[in-house]
Amino acid sequence: MRSRWFGLVIAALAVAMSIWAYPQLPPTVATHWGLNGTPDGYSSRLWALAIIPVMLVIMTVIFNVLPKIDPRHENYAKFLSSYWLIANAVIVFLLVAHGLIIAAGLGFAIKIDRLMPLGIGLLFVFLGNFLTRVEPNWFVGIRTPWTLSSDTVWRRTHRTGGWVFVIGGLVLASTALLPLSPLASCSLHCRYRPPTPRPCPRRWNHPMPSGAGRWSSAERSRSRATQRGASPSL
Repeated sequence: MRSRWFGLVIAALAVAMSIWAYPQLPPTVATHWGLNGTPDGYSSRLWALAIIPVMLVIMTVIFNVLPKIDPRHENYAKFLSSYWLIANAVIVFLLVAHGLIIAAGLGFAIKIDRLMPLGIGLLFVFLGNFLTRVEPNWFVGIRTPWTLSSDTVWRRTHRTGGWVFVIGGLVLASTALLPLSPLASCSLHCRYRPPTPRPCPRRWNHPMPSGAGRWSSAERSRSRATQRGASPSL
């Protein structure tokens, strides 16, 4: 997990998974799900199997380049082990997401509304534990004008941010254990409901004579008399 080339190993594993699954998947594969776990976005089989492996390779290259171009690159030596743990944790999370897409495409009953909050929550807990070890830099961590201008503010902010990540991650992961996920419940209750049709006013319940553009005085009189139960006058 601390290796700088760990991402390439994960990318190779993702490619192997894609090659194995390609002949078994349908032409169209679900790649996005709503908050209630229902698929609402689809991609071609090739795109669904290629996008995450390509992302893994690109991210591995970026993570290797960032310490070299950062104006404060000398600080990376102080937290290089934590840096690669954070980077590789994100890469492993993408591999898990890739596996879920393949499993769902193969027809397995995957509860995305449960597994994704659990996975994201655990990722937040992991990142929060190592966020306090990140030294001032321009690419990793909580970067604001205040944290970048003061090392003391940086360390205090990341100490607090680490706790926030851990607590928030635990809360998010715990929602996967509830009978109904709060996100799914919100999605079900926030769906659009068409308005209830309002009844027409009583005076228009009587059918309008065919071919007439508007009621004449005699026709309105006969309609009112009919509604009161009286015989219309001719």
